[in-house]
Amino acid sequence: MTAIRARGREPTVDSVKVAIIYYSATGNVHALAQAVAEGAEKAGAEVRLRRAAETAPQEAVDSRPEWARHLKDTADIPRPSLDDLEWADVVLLGTPTRFGNPASQLRAFMETTGPLWFKGALAGKVYSAFTASNTAHGGQESTILALANTFYHWGGIIVPPGYTDPVQFKSGNPYGTSHVAGEGAPGDVALEAARHQARRAVQIAAALKAGRAG
Repeated sequence: MTAIRARGREPTVDSVKVAIIYYSATGNVHALAQAVAEGAEKAGAEVRLRRAAETAPQEAVDSRPEWARHLKDTADIPRPSLDDLEWADVVLLGTPTRFGNPASQLRAFMETTGPLWFKGALAGKVYSAFTASNTAHGGQESTILALANTFYHWGGIIVPPGYTDPVQFKSGNPYGTSHVAGEGAPGDVALEAARHQARRAVQIAAALKAGRAG
């Protein structure tokens, strides 16, 4: 049994299971996903980190050396499966912004989830999302809100970071962790915001599991 600490209460439940499923082209969302995994693990969760498969044409990938390099560097990260979603108590999705929407690589996986949705296996889980865009107003909030539309259909419990930690007043996005890729790799504020978002999701899931067990 693993103790999961939440604000104001300390439910003791079986370890919360967290699936972090993301897509990253050049490494920014990958860095956020790693910080999310760190935050979840430090909160006592069991974590599966999964990278959505690349679906872009090889010539598109090769046109950007950093894209091709990152794809090669992360080749050992497992691809997501429906089992990962069914297994998880918490699902955190990460994606770069593509014209204000999630990347098609992540959506391609999400659109295979019909069988789980049909039997209700995606309902009642905690969901949260994180993103990166090239500019500060490049669609970060709309991308996270677009993912929330799917969470609604799944019957999920959406847990945003809100302003529940001092780091959120520095990062400035209550919808989910976001990063401006045009400013370079994610820095300390974005990475700590990602860790906090994961901790909060685990804490809420732990409280839910404790309540259901009682």
